[in-house]
Amino acid sequence: MMGAEKRVVAIIQARMGSSRLPGKALRPLAGKSMLAHVIERVRRVERCDEIVVATSTGFEDEAIAGACARQGVTCFRGDERNVLNRFYRAAQKSHADVIMRIAGDSPLLDWNVTGRVLSSFLNSETPLDYASNIHPPTYPDGLDTEVFTFNALERTWTEASLPSEREYVTPYIRNHPDLFRSLNVAHSTDLSGYRWTVDEGRDALFIERLLAHSENEFPLLEEALHITRHYPEMSMVFRDPPRQASYAVASLRPDAILGEPLLEEVA
Repeated sequence: MMGAEKRVVAIIQARMGSSRLPGKALRPLAGKSMLAHVIERVRRVERCDEIVVATSTGFEDEAIAGACARQGVTCFRGDERNVLNRFYRAAQKSHADVIMRIAGDSPLLDWNVTGRVLSSFLNSETPLDYASNIHPPTYPDGLDTEVFTFNALERTWTEASLPSEREYVTPYIRNHPDLFRSLNVAHSTDLSGYRWTVDEGRDALFIERLLAHSENEFPLLEEALHITRHYPEMSMVFRDPPRQASYAVASLRPDAILGEPLLEEVA
């Protein structure tokens, strides 16, 4: 069993240069930036020792560095495209034993769900290298959490070579089950059809409307489900672009050009 003495660092991936929704990391949602929503939710995850926002060295991401300073969290800046290297260096600098990977476009992240993935990882009787709630996904898109050891990240950083493996951090781990001991944390009901991430303007509008209906500053899974299901304007469930669409288009295609098979099917 992996003890609580392990240093757990949450690394939030965020940058301003989104192709579908430029500047989305700092887009206002219900009076605060999307990144602020994510940071404040991650702060509530039990057993998380530090939060690091990993962004690029690009000029436009100066704004993210400034936002991190105002939020009182560490900002690590690295390569824009080689996100794996950025994550590895951020984890190395923060002396992480265990890394929680969180997307910066998840303003409805439920800290209880994230905490469940983390505790399942830390308390496993058989030591794990990787755990998530997305393989296969059963939670709404936007509650995604990945947890892995620094050793697994370091091995990935050393051995991964495909464009998708460098840009998206964890595909090498998931595509090599013979090398890494993994666990998926599933919800009792398949809720993967709900889209609560922010990738386009309509996603942001959906989140803003949901937050406006909430009785709490930070609605969690059950309340967000209730609002989504019981208010007519919330009834739409976004199914396009599909989950991990940018991963499929931007990274797996270069893999194929290199003559490699498309190793991961997009749900």
